[in-house]
Amino acid sequence: MGHDAAMWPYGPTLLRLALALGIGLFVGIERERRQKEAGLRTFAFASLLGGVGGLLDTRFALLALGLLGILVVFLNLETIHTGEGAEITTSAALFVTGFAGVLAGQGHTFTPTALGIVTAGLLAWKEPLAGFSRTLTESEFRSAVLLGILAFVVYPVLPEGTIDPWRLIAPRAAWITVILIAALGFANYVLFKLYGARGIELTGFLGGLVNSTVTVTELSRRGARAGSGFADAAFRGVILATAAMIVRNAVILLLLAPSAFRFAMIALALMLAAVGAALITPRVRASHDMPSGSALPTLESPFSPLAAVRFGLVFLGLQVAATLAQRSLGTWGFYAVSLAGGVISSASAVASAANLAASGTLSPEVAGVGAAIASAASVLVDFPIVARLGHDPVLTRRVGTTLGITTALGGVGLLLQWLWLRL
Repeated sequence: MGHDAAMWPYGPTLLRLALALGIGLFVGIERERRQKEAGLRTFAFASLLGGVGGLLDTRFALLALGLLGILVVFLNLETIHTGEGAEITTSAALFVTGFAGVLAGQGHTFTPTALGIVTAGLLAWKEPLAGFSRTLTESEFRSAVLLGILAFVVYPVLPEGTIDPWRLIAPRAAWITVILIAALGFANYVLFKLYGARGIELTGFLGGLVNSTVTVTELSRRGARAGSGFADAAFRGVILATAAMIVRNAVILLLLAPSAFRFAMIALALMLAAVGAALITPRVRASHDMPSGSALPTLESPFSPLAAVRFGLVFLGLQVAATLAQRSLGTWGFYAVSLAGGVISSASAVASAANLAASGTLSPEVAGVGAAIASAASVLVDFPIVARLGHDPVLTRRVGTTLGITTALGGVGLLLQWLWLRL
């Protein structure tokens, strides 16, 4: 008996039950705040019930979930009897919490914790999610379904590796990059749909995540139509779009080729610091001086299959051109393609460089420098757009100064990176 007591796993058992209890309390807090029939204690007991069942064995886990089902039936009978209707959402949350408790009792940690957080989030974000679903158009939903098919049906059947004798085109590698860009655009679009255009600055940043050149063009056109009162808001919108582009390119490079990211991080960080410094300078005109009726730029849906195909074609073209240039002209040929690619689509150019580095076609150093060059080219191309469309000398001068300093710091960053790696 003493030996059995010494072998009893007090610590792991208590930790499992504590995790189950914590998950139940975390989800139950939200239901308690909404004054539901099943609140804090009910969810805690449901999760603990699952935890005890998971601790024992599968039979007791199934018994615990069965008992939880009986509790859910009585809960709904009570709410229907009092005229409140069936608690479908609360019932579903109770079942998920019970399953999370079972997993916690079996010794899992990440999965039940993630289940608890997601469940609480879905319950707490009822209004934003409902508002988003109501504003989602039929065409957006159809395009989202099509994008899901392309990601989860088409992608798995694409051939691995290159399919041409020159080893230039790799469909699967290209398509995963398209999916990544679409996912970034999706996250951006969801934020925009949930929270709306809360000022020109938020619109500029969110638009810059999708396409900074299009966003800068739209801001410049609005500024020309709105007059001088729009100048400061337009400036901050342009700078935020530029900052978003730099952040997006850094994320793409980091996800696709971490080894190449360290060869571009100093240049990207200095460029981001430059635009950040411009944003904290005193405003020339307050944003509330913006004339009434000057509409904010809008974002196109990122679900468009045509946009995905267009990006994929640009990406493949840049990747083929970069590979051929690197083979025939060496490193400087690749840098020239990166410069031109940054003017056309910096996201495509950065993704192309990252994929070439990941496949071993390019060294991480060359790919990282090429990504920084493409980002700097995308920064510079915004200046002539503002100068041509904005028709505001003050706005043009401020944008030109900021973008010039940003590009120069990018060059300094590349030089510092080169010196640092050779010390």
